[in-house]
Amino acid sequence: MSTEEYRRTRMIKSLVRATLTAGTAAAIAYPLFLRRRCLTWGATPEEAARALPGDDLRPPPCLISTRAITIGATPEAVWPWLVQMGSGRGGAYTYDWIENLFGLDMHSADEILPEYQGLKAGDKLPLGPKGPVMVAEIVEPCHALAFRSEDGNWVWSFTLVPQGATTRLISRNRIATPDAGPALRLFDLLVMEPGSLVMERKMLLGVRERAERTERIEVPV
Repeated sequence: MSTEEYRRTRMIKSLVRATLTAGTAAAIAYPLFLRRRCLTWGATPEEAARALPGDDLRPPPCLISTRAITIGATPEAVWPWLVQMGSGRGGAYTYDWIENLFGLDMHSADEILPEYQGLKAGDKLPLGPKGPVMVAEIVEPCHALAFRSEDGNWVWSFTLVPQGATTRLISRNRIATPDAGPALRLFDLLVMEPGSLVMERKMLLGVRERAERTERIEVPV
């Protein structure tokens, strides 16, 4: 083996060791120190623990995340942005380019879309041409909105809590993966959970930015 080949081999081995070490450290540190903060970003301990509309749609055992944000607008100004969300509708106010890598057809709207304000319980919203179908289970204007996947393993709810002239928007996901093996569960833990925070944080900030710059409008019921 030449000197150059020897150096290259040592460099590759060092890189592999460093990657394995970093991965092991993350696998240990995330569940112990970071997971709760990831799953409850923005939410108070009371909000994370309280029962919310839609909880009974996906009973335990399941993964639960509760994330929240304060919006400087009334629930009436926030609601239209939530009710129009969806693939081929108002988008998700997050990183569209990431969503569309998975074929979700998300294009975040910057205005209220009247044609999507009449959402009713029982309406079906596909997440892209090949994605899961979410069914609107709870539609209580300016108060609560909850969707459940057709297989029943995912419930995503929004609760609007008025606080004077502001609104606490609480987003909760309840997800079950009954058929997942150990490898998939580890992937969900170390990749999907942190990734969900990145996307959902952006979404909540996107809802806030839009609601705070719009005036109160009449909401179709």
